[in-house]
Amino acid sequence: MNFLGKLIGLRVCQLTATTWILIALPLSHNFPVLATKTEVDALLRSGWWLDSDMNLDVYCMWFGVSCDDSRSIIEINIPERGPHDYMVTRNLNNMNFSLLLNLAFLRLPNNHLTDIIPLQICALQKLRHLNLSHNYLTSELPLCLQNLTMLEVIDIHDNQINSPIPPKLGNLKRLIYLDLSFNLLNGMIPTTLAKLKNLAQLYLQMNFFNGSIPSEVGELKSLTHLNLSLNNLCEKIPHELGSLVMLSYLNLQNNSLQVIPPMTIAFIFYLILCSCCILQHRMTSKQLETVEKNGDFLSIWNYDRRIAYEDIINATEGFDIKYCIGTDGYGSVYKAQLPNKKIVALKKLHRLEAEDPSFDQSFRNEVKHLMEVRHRSIIKLYGLCIHRQCTFLVYEYMERGGLFCALRDNIEVVELHWPKRLNIVWDMAHVLSYLHHDCSKSIVHRDISSNNMLLDNKFRAFLSDFGMARLLESSNLTANIVGTPGYIAPKLAYALVVNEKCDVYSFGVVALEAIMGEHLDDIMLDQILDLRLPIPRQNPITRSIVMIVSMAFACLSGDPKSRPTTKQKVMS
Repeated sequence: MNFLGKLIGLRVCQLTATTWILIALPLSHNFPVLATKTEVDALLRSGWWLDSDMNLDVYCMWFGVSCDDSRSIIEINIPERGPHDYMVTRNLNNMNFSLLLNLAFLRLPNNHLTDIIPLQICALQKLRHLNLSHNYLTSELPLCLQNLTMLEVIDIHDNQINSPIPPKLGNLKRLIYLDLSFNLLNGMIPTTLAKLKNLAQLYLQMNFFNGSIPSEVGELKSLTHLNLSLNNLCEKIPHELGSLVMLSYLNLQNNSLQVIPPMTIAFIFYLILCSCCILQHRMTSKQLETVEKNGDFLSIWNYDRRIAYEDIINATEGFDIKYCIGTDGYGSVYKAQLPNKKIVALKKLHRLEAEDPSFDQSFRNEVKHLMEVRHRSIIKLYGLCIHRQCTFLVYEYMERGGLFCALRDNIEVVELHWPKRLNIVWDMAHVLSYLHHDCSKSIVHRDISSNNMLLDNKFRAFLSDFGMARLLESSNLTANIVGTPGYIAPKLAYALVVNEKCDVYSFGVVALEAIMGEHLDDIMLDQILDLRLPIPRQNPITRSIVMIVSMAFACLSGDPKSRPTTKQKVMS
């Protein structure tokens, strides 16, 4: 094609979807003109796909899009942010769902979705599966969800939804799977859920539900899985649960439930034993146990109920140096495999011999508070142990260690390619925004560094040592200056002024380190890119890197007032 032809082709692509669809019409006599035209228009305007991916003639083959025989869109399934999605901002409010009349499956887990669930999603009258899990969605569950009567699956777990469950959700008679766990849901569990006669799995754990367990739950005869753990439920466990003959998994732990009749206890205990034996590998909920022995205190969210101080000592051979995987100003970190085969990280704190008598209780209270702070990119804190010999915290173990070490391993760094680095910076900005702006009480980390950004086996980033400054400061165990040299904001180092802008400065240092491959002190400022990786040739990657570097330098401003907030970083 000559230059003019290319130019004409370009103009055609830039016209509205209407023009293109009219050109394509003769190709298929079964093509429903109005439906597909409006559907494609919705996709084009959403911004969910890169321009380079949007060949309008084959929109049914776009990533995550599926159509029926008439080329009407019936599924959008994007399981997570891919390596080329760092320049794509998927926001539910940008998609005109009212134009997707035949959409039956909407699956967008782990896509960094922010903001609220829009009311417009309730226009999807044919929707059967809704999965918005592992995102950053806030506000409330739309009341209009009750109108989507075709729904069979609702999975919105691991978000920041803060509202009661709409009572009329019980109108969804086809629903077989409901997972609203790991949110900020509150109020009482509505009795109307008993109307969901086909419901097989109900997960409401790790929320803030109060009141009693509705006796009407016993009417859910199809129920096989029920998890109400880690809430504020009280009163008696209803004996009606004993009539759930299909139930194979039950978890009511970590509530304030009262003693119940022996026969019901025996039946529920039997169900729990069965679920432990048959479904142990699927259990993700942890329980909080307290062990009082000879004045020692142990409180750990564990997996098999039998963990004890002796298990920790045996797993580390008395905290032998060969199990030590790191140390910092707070303490030493050990890797331990527990009797249940679970691997955890133990942070053994540097503790003074002469201790304030009030330390134990204040430390327990702070740990309990930190356990209530929930974010997908914060290392899970399972619990603590306060013993005459030592004090340690039990954390989730991360396979790849810190970002600092990964950037200095010439073999591992090749796997840490540009898209993964950009996603690490994105995740870090989100978790700091959460701590600074979305917690009930703003929290300043005070020790953001590449050592405290831990990576799992997929190079996803998690913030560690969260709350350590606050924990130890409350018990007078730290000096005034908290942080890692090279990452501390100047105002904090010299004037001891602590606010969120201290974290913003440290974030800027780590963001540049992720791009450059080394700490700022180790390189010249003209060496922006990590030369161990190929120079990025794709415009989206290049633009993202430029944006992050610019943002990072803004964070390093000597004047704290000139630094952006973490909320501004996320929105950019």
